[in-house]
Amino acid sequence: MSALLTESTLSLMAHGYAWAPDLRRAHDGAPLVRTHLFGRPAVLLHGREAVAFFYDESRTQRHGAVPAPVLDTLIGRGAVHTLDGPAHRVRKELFVSLLMSPDGIDALTDGVLDGWRDAVTGREGRRMVLFDEVATVLARAVCGWVGLPVPDDAAREIAEDCVAMVDGFATAGPRHLRARRARRRQEQALAAAVTDLRAQGQHPDGIFSPSRHAAVAGSPLEAVALYREPDGTPLDPHTAAVELLNIIRPTVAITWFAVFAAHALHRHPGHRDLLRAGGPAQARAFAHEVRRFYPFVPFVGALAARDLTFAGDHIEAGTHLLLDVYGHHHDPEVWERPYHFDPGRFLGREPGRDELIPQGGGEARTGHRCPGEDITVSLLAALTPALAELDFTVPPQDLSIPLNRIPTRPRSGFVIETGAPTS
Repeated sequence: MSALLTESTLSLMAHGYAWAPDLRRAHDGAPLVRTHLFGRPAVLLHGREAVAFFYDESRTQRHGAVPAPVLDTLIGRGAVHTLDGPAHRVRKELFVSLLMSPDGIDALTDGVLDGWRDAVTGREGRRMVLFDEVATVLARAVCGWVGLPVPDDAAREIAEDCVAMVDGFATAGPRHLRARRARRRQEQALAAAVTDLRAQGQHPDGIFSPSRHAAVAGSPLEAVALYREPDGTPLDPHTAAVELLNIIRPTVAITWFAVFAAHALHRHPGHRDLLRAGGPAQARAFAHEVRRFYPFVPFVGALAARDLTFAGDHIEAGTHLLLDVYGHHHDPEVWERPYHFDPGRFLGREPGRDELIPQGGGEARTGHRCPGEDITVSLLAALTPALAELDFTVPPQDLSIPLNRIPTRPRSGFVIETGAPTS
């Protein structure tokens, strides 16, 4: 391992979200910076043109781009994220049909709001860790929506495992080991549920047993379990479990955004009245600004599918391409006053395709942009006004958001003390 490789990798571990912007700053803000990371030569890309360049499927490939530790924690082996070309487009159609249906999004949003009301009812005057409560609400709602409703105790366990997968993918040590164990546990449970469903009525009792749900027909569980590849073969149970978990786990990960929204309401309390009075447009603008302002994805990676040229520089085929997402969202060339939290920048308009990219750029239906982005916006736009309506105080605690930690969040998990709803 070269000294440069060691330096770049250790620098990322030390600086987290600031690594890419700091690297660019050291190179006078160049749109392309050469480095070494993850055991291979890499180029860091930045700027408006970089987003379209990175998400051009003729230039980039995902197969082989994701490091094994990330596959074994966050994404899963065999996931649609790792496919390219026709194989990716065909598998992606499954997720588009499941995750981009307005009726499906509305049903999931209603389920989350019902769960949130249940979670806060009767909790007046008590303290709760907001991060943990939101994660459990999301886990219960998405499991039911997928076709696998779970009891309350199981929902909390599933939430903990999904949080562990996200929390441990970008680190070494105990957090990473917890993430691996969590993924194995949930993949095994979901694979068993797929096998049970395919057995047509043979449903051993278990956390994820389809026998708990009479309305499996038309559910994501049924769609994934019965899905067939272009050659007519079904997904093996493990891959089917990976794809189901890639619906459940990202939905639970919206917890990060929800807690960031609470952090914004605490830091900028005037927005509570705006959300109470502003209706859906204000809530959606607030959701977009939370996704822009707060650190979620530091960068995303792919491989150069062939020899390329970007900003006048040659990129050899096979080079690791890194798109600076955090830097993009805080670039004064793209955003006016980027370090100022201002939902008003999105009032009356939706962000451009390659403008706001916490879940990718390009087209969601055919490319590698997350097809669950509409779900994220819908759930966040629903939960944020619910938080604004909730009478809560924030006891003294450490609410700092360390940028050297990936993924980051308020150190305390955001403890609140609830009172009675204000309306």
